[in-house]
Amino acid sequence: MELRVLKYFLMTAREENITHAAELLHITQPTLSRQLIQLEEELGVKLFQRSKHRIILTEDGMLLRRRAEEIVALTEKTMEDMQHKTSQLTGKISIGSGELKSSRFLAELIASFHSEHPEVQFEIYSGQSDNIKERIDHGILDMGLLVEPVDISKYNFVRTPFKERWGALVNENSELAGKEEVTPEELSCFPVILSQREMVQNELLNWFGEYADGLQRVASGNLLYNIAELAKCHLGNVVTLELNCSYDGLRFIPLRPALESGTVLVWKKTQVFSPAGNAFISYARQYLENLRDNV
Repeated sequence: MELRVLKYFLMTAREENITHAAELLHITQPTLSRQLIQLEEELGVKLFQRSKHRIILTEDGMLLRRRAEEIVALTEKTMEDMQHKTSQLTGKISIGSGELKSSRFLAELIASFHSEHPEVQFEIYSGQSDNIKERIDHGILDMGLLVEPVDISKYNFVRTPFKERWGALVNENSELAGKEEVTPEELSCFPVILSQREMVQNELLNWFGEYADGLQRVASGNLLYNIAELAKCHLGNVVTLELNCSYDGLRFIPLRPALESGTVLVWKKTQVFSPAGNAFISYARQYLENLRDNV
C-alpha cells in the first residue's frame, strides 16, 4: 500500500462520492476509481458499497479507514520530527489530556517551555485516559496527562502534585441542588451517569459501597460536555470530576466522604523522541520538581 493511495482512500471515504473526491485531489475520476479498485485487489477485500450517486464503507472499509488515519498521522508526525536541522529547537510535540483541572498546569507548562523555544509547536488531543494511551502506543501522541486510576506499567511518567476532586453535577432543580456535599446514600436515590472507563467505574462503585448494587445507571460517557446535557434534561446526575468551568442549569456538589484522583504525565518507555520531545520531557521533570518544592 502506498501512502498516496491511502490518502486517496481517506478522501473518498470522507466525501462518499468519487467525483467530488477526485476534484479535491486534483486527479481524474477514472484515475481515482482505478486506484481504489487496485487497493481492493491488493487487500483482497471490498472496501466500498457503490450506488449511482454515493459510495459508503463496508465493514472492512471502516477498519482500513481507522488504520489509514493512524498511518497517515504517524507519517506526517515523523516527517515533522525530522525537520529540525537548525540551530534552534524546532518541531511539533503532540500531547493528550483529559478534561481536568490539571489541564491548567499543562497549559502553563507548555507556555513556559514555548517562551524558551518559540519555534516548537504543540498539538493537543482531548480525550479520556484509555484512548490517549492507545494513541501513545501507536506513536500518534508523544505523551499524555492522565487521571488515575490508570495502568501506567509500560510508561515512563512524572506525577503531578495536583488532585482532582469528584462530585455530582446535578440539575439546579434537583432535590440535591441545595446541598454543600452529597453522600453515597443520597446520590443512590437518583439515576446516575458514570464514566465509560471500567477502572473509574470500579473506583466510584467502591465509593458508593453498600449502595452500589442498587444504583440506577442510565448512561455513561467519556467526556463531560455531552453527558452534562443529559443532566440538564433530568436524565440523571453525572458523577464527574470538578472542572474550571460551569454549565448553565447545573450545579457541582462535592462527594462526602471526599474522593480525589491524582494525575500523571506519561510517555512510552521505548519511544524515540525528537530533540524537541526530549527537551520537553526534561523541562517537564524540572518544572514539576520546582512546583513540589514550592507547595
